[in-house]
Amino acid sequence: MLPIARWLMRGTPYAAGGAALAAIIPWLFWFSAAIVALATLRRGLAPALPVLVAAAVPAGWWWTQGDAIPLASVLLVTLMAVVLRERMRWSEALIVGTLAGAMMIQLGIFIPPGGTEQLLEQLRQGSAEIDRMLTELARQGFDTQELATLLIGGITGLVVLVAAIGCLALARAWQAGLYNPGGFREEFHALRLTLRELVVLVVLGVVGMVLGIPSLSMLAWVPLLVAGIALVHGFIGMKGMNGLWLIAFYLLLITTWPMILIVLLVAFIDVFADFRGRLAPRSD
Repeated sequence: MLPIARWLMRGTPYAAGGAALAAIIPWLFWFSAAIVALATLRRGLAPALPVLVAAAVPAGWWWTQGDAIPLASVLLVTLMAVVLRERMRWSEALIVGTLAGAMMIQLGIFIPPGGTEQLLEQLRQGSAEIDRMLTELARQGFDTQELATLLIGGITGLVVLVAAIGCLALARAWQAGLYNPGGFREEFHALRLTLRELVVLVVLGVVGMVLGIPSLSMLAWVPLLVAGIALVHGFIGMKGMNGLWLIAFYLLLITTWPMILIVLLVAFIDVFADFRGRLAPRSD
């Protein structure tokens, strides 16, 4: 995809046209978001505004059709790209993205037009088991519409945040491939949360539970997960292991919840232990 990125960076009209076209096509919003992120990382927010607007207009049209994911992804990845460009720290970009994603969930932008009542009714009609489960929850005093709103908004917000992180990584890889070969690999392999950043994430999770802002608690673990993934990449890179190990790792990560918990735990310990620092060869 590097030749495509090279063509897009020939000038603003190329990048804007590519971003607009990708945003129009269903399920290519991620490519549009990556183009906006690349322009922002390379040139800054102000010079990249035409590209952002070109992507946001068709993405905004999709929002009017009931799909907020494209526009939310474009805006979120742009915000994270600005932070990464200015601060040069992936961890800070991830934390800012988490806060913005949680705000989107709280604002309810991912809830279907008309609320969740119609969706719940369709689920009841489509599955007797779901109907019984919802009836039991209602009998126990739970507000099923509120639970559905939280579930739909939370899962969609999580998908948007993960998509934005993936788009930012793709844009950073493009930028490194075009202007700094090998730079993204070195940067991502070194990604590690500081103790202060870990405390911020813990505080966000606790605040979310205490103040009844579940979106914070639902997303606060994402930066730690990305740090754990970076740790695995760094370890495999330092050891010169076969790339098949990464394939196996991602298969386990996607298909098994225990693997996610293990990665989170290892990333948490790495904040204090700095595994990559201990494994790095020391010069005499």
